[in-house]
Amino acid sequence: MSDAGPSADRDIPVLAVRDLVTAFRTPRGEFRAVDGVNLTVARGETVALVGESGSGKSVTSMSIMRLLSAPAARIVSGRILFRGRSGLERDLAQLDARAMRALRGNEIAMIFQEPMTSLNPTGTIGTQIAEALRLHRPITRRAAMAEAVRLLGLVEIADAARRVESYPHQLSGGMRQRVMIAMALACGPSLLLADEPTTALDVTVQAQILRLLRSLQLELGMGVLFITHNMGVVAEIADRVSVMYGGQVIESAPVRALFDAPGHPYTRALMASLPRMDAVPETHRRLPMIRGSVVDPRRPPPGCRFAPRCDMVLPACEAAVPGEWTIGLAHRSRCLRWQELA
Repeated sequence: MSDAGPSADRDIPVLAVRDLVTAFRTPRGEFRAVDGVNLTVARGETVALVGESGSGKSVTSMSIMRLLSAPAARIVSGRILFRGRSGLERDLAQLDARAMRALRGNEIAMIFQEPMTSLNPTGTIGTQIAEALRLHRPITRRAAMAEAVRLLGLVEIADAARRVESYPHQLSGGMRQRVMIAMALACGPSLLLADEPTTALDVTVQAQILRLLRSLQLELGMGVLFITHNMGVVAEIADRVSVMYGGQVIESAPVRALFDAPGHPYTRALMASLPRMDAVPETHRRLPMIRGSVVDPRRPPPGCRFAPRCDMVLPACEAAVPGEWTIGLAHRSRCLRWQELA
């Protein structure tokens, strides 16, 4: 993916998550769904957060947005440092509810996985986009509706002036997702969180949405945290990748370095499960599978979270949580056998 804006901007973190721990309370006690996560997103950069369902990706994004319901869920510790338009760095974990409401939809926006459950079925899409604008800007209703038409055109919805009067059920899945993107971009956010925004779409529409997101991100220069389980999408859109498993980031690297030489058995297994274009059709080779199930966050193993499913496990892996090793430039892994993999 090409750089966006001046090169200096790529060194300015719009988001820096430091040692984030998010816990849930249950009748059986409290457990950590996110356990010591670190990640950074710079201006004009797309960082992919990858992992199986249940790895903690969405909880991480909901923690950043402060959308988890207390007291069932709470941020136990860590910092969520956000640098918005003013250049002032704030810790989102410490902001009160009023301050967070002023940021959400304004300087920080989010695209959710299923637009039909995120859009109000009783309101037109124009009204819903205009509502976000009027909440954060001193703007009249007429001007807000005119801006809604412009935004729908920006996300390549044909006949935008007519479509602002449509209800969500009158649009296709791809068009509803474009509406969600328009709503997210309405106030020109510095940071966009995209939580598997293409999962429910067919392959053709998915490619269109990815192209649209990439072009808009380059145009606006915002930082993007793109959450997905699809490594093909990662190769298409990401600059850097953080791989999550069991609530922890177990590997992070620039996208090309990760694909060329993954430094963790879990990352390597995820890539091995992808269909290959150069495979010989006559071999009918079954795609490799990762044995077992995702670790239960209520009962994590004492050592490496991936050890029960790993084909390279050592006794030391099961005895203690591995530290983080530097493999190459901006490439880190939590695996004792990273040298063999590299």
